Amino acid sequence: MDETELAVCRQAYAAQMLAKMGVADDERLRQAFATVPREDFLDPPPWRMPNGSGYQDMPSTDPVILYQDVLIALQEERQVNNGSPSLHALGLHWLAPQPGETAFHVGAGGGYYTAMLSYLVGSAGHVVAIEYDRALAARATANLASYGNVEVICGNGLEWPQSPADAVYVNFAVHRPAVAWIDNLAVGGRLIFPLCAPSRDGNDNLRPRSARGGFFLIQRMPHHYRARYLSPTFFVWGHAASGTLETYKALEDTFRHGGMDKVTRLRWKTPREEDEWYSEQDWGLL
Repeated sequence: MDETELAVCRQAYAAQMLAKMGVADDERLRQAFATVPREDFLDPPPWRMPNGSGYQDMPSTDPVILYQDVLIALQEERQVNNGSPSLHALGLHWLAPQPGETAFHVGAGGGYYTAMLSYLVGSAGHVVAIEYDRALAARATANLASYGNVEVICGNGLEWPQSPADAVYVNFAVHRPAVAWIDNLAVGGRLIFPLCAPSRDGNDNLRPRSARGGFFLIQRMPHHYRARYLSPTFFVWGHAASGTLETYKALEDTFRHGGMDKVTRLRWKTPREEDEWYSEQDWGLL
């Protein structure tokens, strides 16, 4: 397929991903999905996709096959994928990066959604992509070399941002927000992260992916933090994220009982309040 035909496919894909998540009126995001070539952020074909019990080759080496709502392997042995386009359409819509803003992509993988952040903040903005895995960070650096407003850092995503951020987009699962994500969020800034319990085997050993969890939006206001549940989600578990088995079980039970769609506020470093949906000593959601 030539580039003109591929561009038509990208336009259709962009419209479909946004429509699927009910955000079809986000024109800037639609243009980002229609503009960034997904194939530039993947290995050469044959591309591999999860099939429920493992991975299999995609049935074509034509890039057009990439423009659908599928996961595509980045590191098959670690179950790290180029994530669901529709889920990221929802996340990026609510993150709402604006021209000129500073955005942090925490857990950047190969850089595909970093490139969309780059498009959304524009030439006057700046994107810092953090990736823990050295091989993936090197790939992201190469893939994003032509994006002049992007900086790639190989590091622990729980420690970034280290300066005020307008938007923080986290793409690995954790059982609590990292201190840096909240404390370095500028007033008016937005954080989206997957709050999840890790998957465990029958002996309570952790598996590499999350179990029950959801995407949450946090917005810093002058005197408090707004919070909103966006959708259920599953992500690879964060390398450096470590809690207790009791905490993991409590969070999983909280999700099982529901009610996350009623969450409106984050409590951060203040005493516990009544009627919190989920509560720990130094933070909670209510």
